[in-house]
Amino acid sequence: MNDSGPLAPPFEVRINTRPTYWHCEPGWEWRARPLADHLLWYVLDGIGLMRLDGRAWDLRAGSSFVFQPDAQPHGTQNPDRRLVVFGMHFDLFDADRQRITEPGAPLPPLGHIVRDGAFFATLAQRCDAGFRRGDAFGALQSQLYLQAILLHLLDEALRPAPSAIDLALDEIVRSIQRDPGQRWSVDELARQAHLSRAQFARRFRAATGLAPARFMIQARLDRARQLIQETDMTLGQVALALGYDDVAFFSRQYRRYAGRPPSALRRR
Repeated sequence: MNDSGPLAPPFEVRINTRPTYWHCEPGWEWRARPLADHLLWYVLDGIGLMRLDGRAWDLRAGSSFVFQPDAQPHGTQNPDRRLVVFGMHFDLFDADRQRITEPGAPLPPLGHIVRDGAFFATLAQRCDAGFRRGDAFGALQSQLYLQAILLHLLDEALRPAPSAIDLALDEIVRSIQRDPGQRWSVDELARQAHLSRAQFARRFRAATGLAPARFMIQARLDRARQLIQETDMTLGQVALALGYDDVAFFSRQYRRYAGRPPSALRRR
């Protein structure tokens, strides 16, 4: 069974059994018959062992599995640390709405340990709550949360864990986007990320595709476009709110980056 590679969007799911939480009983051992569909199996707590096709994975909180049709997994648990599991059976459909049944369909890798367990737990709870509603809206909600779960597993498995610097850069980017009118200093932002100015500029460009100064300008102009199109603020008020002391300079910079003057937005 191929247990690596991207699950290419768009894809759809159909949930076949209720999303379920279960605390494995004393003496529990799972020897599955060939599965008729896909099965999501996620460990919330406990210790055990999962075997499939000659491979074995230690089970602990965060262990995730998406078994494919015809798989015959074999699970056991430590009797002193019984397993608590969340999961459901589902069908998977490709972009042409064809049901995927053959082994080898690319899915999240078996045995992946989820890093962001709190986020996964929230997705699982929402998936369960939507299904329990029993109406069309709840069914759609549950399916979309299952899609989000699969994408979350793939994203974590295919991307390395973010470093402290990566997290700092993410927070800096969000801060600029939240308040683009603030007079941001590249030197100060570099100190926040515990990097030299040159290292910060290099890492920032790698993360966003833009140099820090260009990113700040783009964030201001993007916000300016929203304010001009969606409010009754004058161009002078917009410029001042976004840190421009000179309305003419603001208009020239907007034209340089957007290809037209900001007044053209107001006329539209």
